[in-house]
Amino acid sequence: MTPPDDVTPARTAGLLPYAEELRTRVLASSATWTQLEVVGSTGSTNADLAQRAREGAPHGAVLVADHQSTGRGRLQRSWSAPPGTSVAMSVLLRPQRSDGWSWLPLATGIAVADAVRGAGAAAALKWPNDVLVDDHKLAGILVERVETDQGRAVVIGCGLNTTATADELPVPTATSLAEVGVTGSPLDAMVGVLLRWDRMMAFWAAQENDDLLGDMYANRCSTLGRQVRAQLATTEVVGRATGIDATGGLLVQTDRGEVTVVAGDVVHLRPSVPA
Repeated sequence: MTPPDDVTPARTAGLLPYAEELRTRVLASSATWTQLEVVGSTGSTNADLAQRAREGAPHGAVLVADHQSTGRGRLQRSWSAPPGTSVAMSVLLRPQRSDGWSWLPLATGIAVADAVRGAGAAAALKWPNDVLVDDHKLAGILVERVETDQGRAVVIGCGLNTTATADELPVPTATSLAEVGVTGSPLDAMVGVLLRWDRMMAFWAAQENDDLLGDMYANRCSTLGRQVRAQLATTEVVGRATGIDATGGLLVQTDRGEVTVVAGDVVHLRPSVPA
């Protein structure tokens, strides 16, 4: 039941009426996703899927919501949008890889950015995993480890602004697919995101080392070459972002030498310059 070109599912009835088509189109082509559920509204798709992981949900479970009322971003920030203007997605992985988990949020960022590029917008990544278009945030990603009776699992969530207008966006530095000129339906956008995400998770799972993944990330990262300020737990680092290390950390050249930032809030201080 594909919506006509002039119908925007997330603005009218949301993705819920198209759940079966979304499920069919994604699972038919997926090597990673094993089941997919769409709900109209929930508190947090990450919290819901984490609980399901503890109850035995399988590797590759996907939960999609038209609206979440208590969504969270990195550093315990809230993530909210008016109903019908964004989509929240979370996936559950039970990886066989014992290493390289720090790359999961960055690999997800690559997948989402590439899906947005495929839909016609010039997306880039702000370290570690914000998806930007013209330096405005389009999507955010949150990764959480979960301890279960079946072993360690990870839930990865992504919130993507779809049809929000400028007046509906929470801050002036945010944007949406509609605002950046993506004309396809949110249904098609979600299929594109989930299939790119599927391939990237399979690629990550197969890696013996993550050098190629690091190169892929660096080629999409607008943070590199910029002056940045990284706010850490007890201090801040100011300098020029020069690269990505072997674990996905951000290399920053400061007045006192090179520093590796592995977690923190990074602010771009001025436009990028050649590396």
